[in-house]
Amino acid sequence: MKQKARIRFTNKDRSKFFTTLKANVDSYFEENKLSKHANAHMVWKTIILISGFLLPYFTLLLIHENAWQLLLSFSVMGFCMAGIGMSVMHDAAHNAYTSNATLNRYLSYSLNLIGGAVFNWKIQHNVLHHTYTNIHGMDDDIDSKMLMRFSPHGKHRGIHRFQHIYIFFFYSIITLYWVTFKDFIQYVTFRKNGMNRGSAAEHRKNLFILIASKAIYYFYLLVVPLVFFHYSVGIFVCGFITMHLICGLILSVIFQLAHTVEGTSYPVPNEKSEVENDWAIHQMHTTVDFARDNKFITWYIGGLNFQVEHHLFPNICHVHYKNLAPIVKSTAEEFGIPYLDNPSFGDAVASHLRALKKFGMSTEEALMAV
Repeated sequence: MKQKARIRFTNKDRSKFFTTLKANVDSYFEENKLSKHANAHMVWKTIILISGFLLPYFTLLLIHENAWQLLLSFSVMGFCMAGIGMSVMHDAAHNAYTSNATLNRYLSYSLNLIGGAVFNWKIQHNVLHHTYTNIHGMDDDIDSKMLMRFSPHGKHRGIHRFQHIYIFFFYSIITLYWVTFKDFIQYVTFRKNGMNRGSAAEHRKNLFILIASKAIYYFYLLVVPLVFFHYSVGIFVCGFITMHLICGLILSVIFQLAHTVEGTSYPVPNEKSEVENDWAIHQMHTTVDFARDNKFITWYIGGLNFQVEHHLFPNICHVHYKNLAPIVKSTAEEFGIPYLDNPSFGDAVASHLRALKKFGMSTEEALMAV
């Protein structure tokens, strides 16, 4: 498998935007005597979301639930499962939850608790997505699949013309694919393409953790209830799938609304593998905030609606993003840099669907429409 190229960003205009912005953000924390990491609000949210996932599980073990009760329990688990990924694991994997690296590492393993593999996530998300946002062939989040095309530069197939109609079905099954096949595929892919440069011993350790995590996940979620608590296989598996449909749909939609919408750009590196822009300005052109005034969305999705702020400052806990947004916006305006924002969740979803419809066109049509 071909190794991924090393793309470089060139600050051709010698912009002082990010230097100025970092100084402004640092001043905010210093003047208000605040830590850049989690506060009590974040700790309580962590307890609520993890409890919301674990308590229904233990309840269905202690009380032999009927079909409707079981579906309700799994629905709550799916909702909280997505919340853990967005609000707890995400910050911890970025070392934003706390200044304690060990605690961040343990909290990031909450992804393994819900069926994923955090070492794969850090490569796909922290490295590829955050560094090469919306660059085709580098950002795995916009990598075109057989039936999905998220970039005007991805391979076009005729079926893509209908993707804005059927896309939510594939969004809903994404975590089922994740907990069964995706992590193993990524483990092999990242080794072959040079993104995982660990030693042989580290590879063996990661593979062991990957296999053990999957085994534990399926054991406690399926084997224990079915074998030791004698649930009906059909009903229980339906509940398990329902949990993943809810979680997958929420996660997929939220992450897509920040980049695969109208107004974002999809830069193409030049022949020297360079993107002719400052990295921070590149983030401003490829990332969009949404529903910033919706308190529940902000709480539940871990501030991912403040995606501009997150991409510029991924090591700052998301509880601070709402207060950082005016600083980012005013600094961007000072330098004549766009600050992209969809006012509501509905606006963002509609923009995403329109973007998918454009990407469903032929390459020539899609490039003209973007």
